[in-house]
Amino acid sequence: MDINWTDGFKISVKNRMGSLIISANKEGLLSLAGILTTLAEEENGSHIHLDEYNSLEDHSMELVIEKIP
Repeated sequence: MDINWTDGFKISVKNRMGSLIISANKEGLLSLAGILTTLAEEENGSHIHLDEYNSLEDHSMELVIEKIP
């Protein structure tokens, strides 16, 4: 799966009192929209892992997005 990141993106994922909070700047939101659009065209079971080591801000929780039937 090819993912295109918008230059300057910032995305973080936190757990705040049991709620998952995804925070992103404009470029981050555009990048997430692209990921969701791309994933929608993939086979069921396809998924992407985002974490602080490959795309999210420091101290972010891992985020897994999966396509289901």
